[in-house]
Amino acid sequence: MAANKTALVFGGGKVGLMGACSDAVLAGSGHVIGVIPEFLRDKELAHKGAQEMIVVPDMHTRKRIMFERADAFCILPGGIGTLDEFFEIITWRQLHRHNKPIVVLNTSGYWDHMQGLLQTIIARGFAHEGHSHLVDFVAKPEDVIALIEHELAAPKPAVVFKV
Repeated sequence: MAANKTALVFGGGKVGLMGACSDAVLAGSGHVIGVIPEFLRDKELAHKGAQEMIVVPDMHTRKRIMFERADAFCILPGGIGTLDEFFEIITWRQLHRHNKPIVVLNTSGYWDHMQGLLQTIIARGFAHEGHSHLVDFVAKPEDVIALIEHELAAPKPAVVFKV
């Protein structure tokens, strides 16, 4: 990200995979923007190296600010919070609240079950076939930025769902 002069907008924490990701961006002289709820900052979980740290009152505001500041979204392996953010951002795309790229980094098949679940939801008629075009899955980190840059240059048409 730093080499591409791409800023990282993230949840503001110093721990876990996103803490390591922000450390890497900073090590490459990149720009890091954290958005952290006050209750997590107060537990001393905020990343001290971020050039910008936006402290918000709650998780809903955090997600809204991250959404507003980001041009694209990359979902890394994660837990329940990651799933919450993923489903919200894909739902907003489905509802035409944005048309920003969404890329899932499926390292070592971590998100294979998620990809299968989305296909099952479509196959069983609980989502339209167009849902498969709302998000892209890639296996290698080096494919993320190229895919995002391609979609930013030539945005996908909004998916129209038949009711």
